[in-house]
Amino acid sequence: MDQHGFIPELPGAPGAVTTFYAYEGGPARNGLLAAMAQQLAADPAQAPVLVIDWDLESPALHGYLDGAALEVDGEGERPGLVEYVEALRGALPRQRTAGADPEALADAVLDAVDWRNYIERADGRHPLWLMRAGRFDDGYAERAARLDWVALFDACPALLRRFAARMARHYRHVLVASRAGRSAAVSACTALLPDRLVGLFTPAPGSLEGFEGVVRRAIDYRCTHEDEQRPLLVYPVACPGFGAGSDPGQRWRRGDPALGMAGYQPRIEALLREVYGNSLLRLASWFDEVQPALCDAVAVRRIGAGHGALARPAASLLEWFAGGRYPWQSLREARLHAAIARAEGEGEGATGVLAGCLARLGALCHEEGRDAEAEALLRRSLDLRSSMLGEDHSDTRAGLRALAELHAAGDRLQEARRGYETLAQACLRSVGAEHPETLGARSRLAGVLGRLEEGERALALHEQVVAGCERLFGAFHPATLDSLEDLALTLCHGQEYERARLLLERVLDGRRRLNGPEHEDTLRCGRRLAGLLGEMGDLGSARRLLESVLRARERQDGPDAAATLQARAALADVYAAQGDVTAVRRIHDGLPWTGEWMTGAEAGQTSQDAAALPAGHQPHPASTGLQHQLAQLQSLIDSDSPREARALADSLRPSVLNQGVAHPLRKRGAEMIKRVYQQDGDKDALLSWAEDVVASLEGALFLAERGGPPALS
Repeated sequence: MDQHGFIPELPGAPGAVTTFYAYEGGPARNGLLAAMAQQLAADPAQAPVLVIDWDLESPALHGYLDGAALEVDGEGERPGLVEYVEALRGALPRQRTAGADPEALADAVLDAVDWRNYIERADGRHPLWLMRAGRFDDGYAERAARLDWVALFDACPALLRRFAARMARHYRHVLVASRAGRSAAVSACTALLPDRLVGLFTPAPGSLEGFEGVVRRAIDYRCTHEDEQRPLLVYPVACPGFGAGSDPGQRWRRGDPALGMAGYQPRIEALLREVYGNSLLRLASWFDEVQPALCDAVAVRRIGAGHGALARPAASLLEWFAGGRYPWQSLREARLHAAIARAEGEGEGATGVLAGCLARLGALCHEEGRDAEAEALLRRSLDLRSSMLGEDHSDTRAGLRALAELHAAGDRLQEARRGYETLAQACLRSVGAEHPETLGARSRLAGVLGRLEEGERALALHEQVVAGCERLFGAFHPATLDSLEDLALTLCHGQEYERARLLLERVLDGRRRLNGPEHEDTLRCGRRLAGLLGEMGDLGSARRLLESVLRARERQDGPDAAATLQARAALADVYAAQGDVTAVRRIHDGLPWTGEWMTGAEAGQTSQDAAALPAGHQPHPASTGLQHQLAQLQSLIDSDSPREARALADSLRPSVLNQGVAHPLRKRGAEMIKRVYQQDGDKDALLSWAEDVVASLEGALFLAERGGPPALS
């Protein structure tokens, strides 16, 4: 086979170098690499592909590639990495010149040894090449053992890095199988070579710790030893133990505090948040999709990447990998980014598609608490629609509404007000004064006005909307009930609780008639009314209502669903306010350790729905200081400073739970800390915080039951 002249340099940007590392090495690493290599090579946009077997102690990668027959040249088996590095080391003295630049020296050494002599075609159908570990003759082990990676680095620090860059000029993807464990060879593969690192780990002792250590060392090296600070994108891959195809209890993944077991997902999220400085990072969608089984060598060798046991997880990983997406982006987000890239490439003819994809991606970012990204995407979408369709088109109005809702949810009330006013005017021009869309825009505007303490105008606008809905639809239409509930919320904001209670009771009755007692709208309204009843001191009614809501949630959604957990937490607050120690303990014991917690839009309702807790302690001397700190926390939340807000919220946990602090201040602090965790999307912190709050309430009730004073600390 002609080994020269058939691998030209790539046009445009260079390719990417990816190292595959597993602390234990072996079949899963090789199988996943081979599956990805063949799928990439089969896609013209991702080819050509080169794979390199850098696991010199256990060379086996060639056996995982369908076309990698043991080719021979005139001297025997084809040479590979060991022989190539030996040739580079031999060329070093001849190329060294006094005062040579390290980069120039590395390039001169690489120019002196033609790398094409050390690769072979690994697939007869697709552009896939292999650099095997070496020539597997009787002298292979001795030659491999002689390689001194530390000495090679000391002699020419830029050599391996420049080698990786040179391969990336010829291949879209260079996939490297690293040695297992910890060694200089591992550091070369993980710190010097790659743009990306796919790290596999299992439940075996030391596996996850080995992966974490490799990531920390690689990123630390790049931050402290390289002037250009090359980024390293990490893709963690969890492989269940031998014979286990899943983690049914989610204990290995999410942990079990009752057993002192830390889950791999929160550990890796904490690691990547630290190294990337991204407090919103989470990996739920990633680990939902990329879940390979840890197969033995026989199961994955020589079966073809397109058909092998690891083909599906490889294809899932490629949803992120091929486009260079971050693993903390959800699969929906990765696909939307791909659709946006395609639409941008098609030019003006795809403007409508582009605007729609931008709007959907903005909505997704808003759900995940990334409001700055959401705003940029929604504004771009709105600008495209406005210029293409005009100010009054229905798609433009939808863009206005989405942006105004984003501002309202983020307490940017003046911007939300302007957005809803513009939307209401556009609706009035386009569809008329009593069209449902116009009434909806005016109702949302009224809600914002109420929050801006323009109560008189807000109530008048709400009442106009209610009257319009009743004329159009009647008393029990969903639009009428929605408008009444919006009016009740504005009344609550103005502390007109009695009027709000009457309206919410009317709405709840209407929703039960219309949809039944266990419909989502009915349950949401019931929980909202229970929160109001708690604020008004009617704890018995609040308790009965929340108990019925909780029973329905458990039947409809299951015991571990987010909505069920919210209802359970609200009911625990009411039990505590009534002094029902047994009921509080029952709720506390029933908290799931591995269930999902609140995310996205669900989390935004909790502050309005929380039931009142009883006052019962004299103000603690530290209350004044805590009040000042909570004011600082609110300022950080309002100014969209998530990292600083998270740090302050974490530090305030003991103070907020101090039983000597005035109850209103405790309640305010608890809600603010919960809000910070919700905006971070940190389900584990939310669950831990819920447990601490309930435990604190239980402890206070035990003290009260025994007649002892609240502890002051």
